[in-house]
Amino acid sequence: LGLCSPKRPGCFGYPLSIFFIVINEFCERFSYYGMRAVLVLYFKYFLNWSDNLATAIYHTFVALCYLTPILGALVADSWLGKFKTIISLSIVYTIGQAVLSVGSIHDLLDQDGDGRVDNVAIPIAFSMVGLILIAFGTGGIKPCVAAFGGDQFEDHQEKQRNRFFSIFYLSINAGSLLSTIITPILRGVECGIHVKQKCYPLAFGVPAILMAVALLVFIVGSTMYKKVQPQGNVMVRVAKCITFSIGNRFRHRSKQYPKREHWLDWASEKYDKRLIAQTKMVLRVLFLYIPLPMFWALFDQQGSRWTLQATTMDGDFVIINFLVFSPLSSQQTVNPILIVIMVPVVDAVVYPLIKKCHINFTPLRKMTVGMLLAALAFVVAAVVQVQIDKTIPVFPAAGQSQIKIINMGNTSATVNFAGTNQTAEVGPANSVRVVFCSYSHFTSSVSVYAVIKVIFNLCCLFKMQGFVWINIIWFSFQCNSSEVLLNYVEDIQPNTISMAWQIPQYFIITCAEVVFSVTGLSFSYDQAPANMKSVLQAGWLLTVAVGNIIVLIIAGASKIEEQWVEYVLFAALLVAVTLVFAIMAYFYTYVDPVEVEAQMVEDEKKREKEPPSYENGNAPVLQTQM
Repeated sequence: LGLCSPKRPGCFGYPLSIFFIVINEFCERFSYYGMRAVLVLYFKYFLNWSDNLATAIYHTFVALCYLTPILGALVADSWLGKFKTIISLSIVYTIGQAVLSVGSIHDLLDQDGDGRVDNVAIPIAFSMVGLILIAFGTGGIKPCVAAFGGDQFEDHQEKQRNRFFSIFYLSINAGSLLSTIITPILRGVECGIHVKQKCYPLAFGVPAILMAVALLVFIVGSTMYKKVQPQGNVMVRVAKCITFSIGNRFRHRSKQYPKREHWLDWASEKYDKRLIAQTKMVLRVLFLYIPLPMFWALFDQQGSRWTLQATTMDGDFVIINFLVFSPLSSQQTVNPILIVIMVPVVDAVVYPLIKKCHINFTPLRKMTVGMLLAALAFVVAAVVQVQIDKTIPVFPAAGQSQIKIINMGNTSATVNFAGTNQTAEVGPANSVRVVFCSYSHFTSSVSVYAVIKVIFNLCCLFKMQGFVWINIIWFSFQCNSSEVLLNYVEDIQPNTISMAWQIPQYFIITCAEVVFSVTGLSFSYDQAPANMKSVLQAGWLLTVAVGNIIVLIIAGASKIEEQWVEYVLFAALLVAVTLVFAIMAYFYTYVDPVEVEAQMVEDEKKREKEPPSYENGNAPVLQTQM
């Protein structure tokens, strides 16, 4: 049946080399998304950064990850080629993951064993170095791996190549799905020699190992790869064409020079008409990209603001029958699960139904709907935040104190600690003491009671559930040989807002991703000339980077104290930008680059066949300029 060919390494009609590429992509995406799933919590709880600082650094990192693909494409196309670029930057990537993991080992940074890092500057330095290396690694290989996989197919294997990209996309989502389930669970493991704490070294270490496996798998298949040598970077030629056109137009700005149909036509003195026409097509699409970063500004807050929102909610809920994830795992896993479900549903059910209703649902209209859905998701998030805020106590700010007057009365109750009766000696019944009870952040899916301090007849008892101390009980007690009689008052009620209420906003923004991101990638590919598809892919990734920079600017400049107000602000900004995009899309004319290029080739052949015509029968006089 020819399932595997002995002459050319391959199985089921596919080059055997692509299986190594798909496995490599699965492991790399597991490494990246697994690390990113707990990154903002690492900033907040291990490095003790504020929510705003953790959000700012997180989005700076994501932006850098989507800026470096331009560098990776330049290196691959102009210098090393795709294969060597992937190998080189994967090594950088692996080192970065290892550095991040080592910097989170608490026992190496806590020499006195008091449970606190001796010098917080050390883990911060490790974190920044590791994240920079990771950004250059993951961003640099991002535009290379998929294209390298496409290079493995022959021209007659177009069907197999298209299926490969579907499998490749599936491997990305599979890696993301598993990593966002596993790494939060690994983080929840208690580890440490002196003090048991959340195990960030394990949560970062496993992704580091997976990246090393990805590199090893890719190297193993090296003898089977079809390696295309670099032919010069088309992005460089496009940039030079644009630069020359602008400069030439400026030099001939006088009215004595006739106007040209398009400003890029001023590059015709140096560049051929085909390159100019291709550049025009690319710039028309890049112009449409201008409003798109606002979508990513909202979308990528799933890993920052929405994650921080989840830390203030009750995380004990079942996301799949008979399977209970950890609270953070549940929150982070919703999006990739919905992606896997929604992509085939939208393609096989929703779009065909819309077509039967005779609605011309063009790619740009799909993207417009996706942007509006993302805005709606943030409105839902704002509603959830309002409900959360009603249950969150107001703690004293820096330099402030709170005093509560509690009448303990004479009522008593019996409490058994840890299943055993405990006795204690107490002071005078009428003595008054002040107990300072601090609160901290922990992750635990089980309610736990911990006695913090006892001073004479006053004590402070904390109850932990979910992610924060949520219940403070003040009590006085009397003891005898068999029981503890205590009088208590609940100061903070448990948070009853379930993390399951985040599912609607995740569902809506996943629908937005399906109709916006998937459609946008396809639109970029279809509207680009054959030799400039990498230019538009780099431009598309650049919009993600700019979107994260927008979050940095708004979060840094905004003085908004209420989180729900910030959610509404982002939603309103996206709606305004969507209206601009809809107007731009209305005036856009779709083109078929294949037909345009074929027509240009035909015109060139006709001109070559036509004999030269001279006016007055005289041959042209060639003039040279010294």
